[in-house]
Amino acid sequence: MAAKKKTAKKAAKKATKKAAPKKAAKKAAPKKAKRKPNPAFMKPMTPSAALAAVIGPKPQPRSGVAKSIWDYIKKHKLQDQKNRRNINADAALQAVFGGKKTVSMFEMTKLVSKHLS
Repeated sequence: MAAKKKTAKKAAKKATKKAAPKKAAKKAAPKKAKRKPNPAFMKPMTPSAALAAVIGPKPQPRSGVAKSIWDYIKKHKLQDQKNRRNINADAALQAVFGGKKTVSMFEMTKLVSKHLS
């Protein structure tokens, strides 16, 4: 008898669910367009003579210049061992860094941008 009551209750719930008004469907969000890279960052820049001694004389985009400098720093082990944010400049990099012996990686980009045209 208890089983009949349970099935009757289930059937009543199903009937009320079917009769319930449907909720309005949510509108799909418009698809976002892909991000386009800024062409200013991709424009080849000519390095100065001091910077060319480090990365080479070929024109490169800013991202390529930064990558080349980091390759040079890692190849010559110029990153400070205690504070990895600092770069200990050798003679070639000191010319780029305006004579400074130690420069932070954030200050480096500012100093390097002066050598690009």
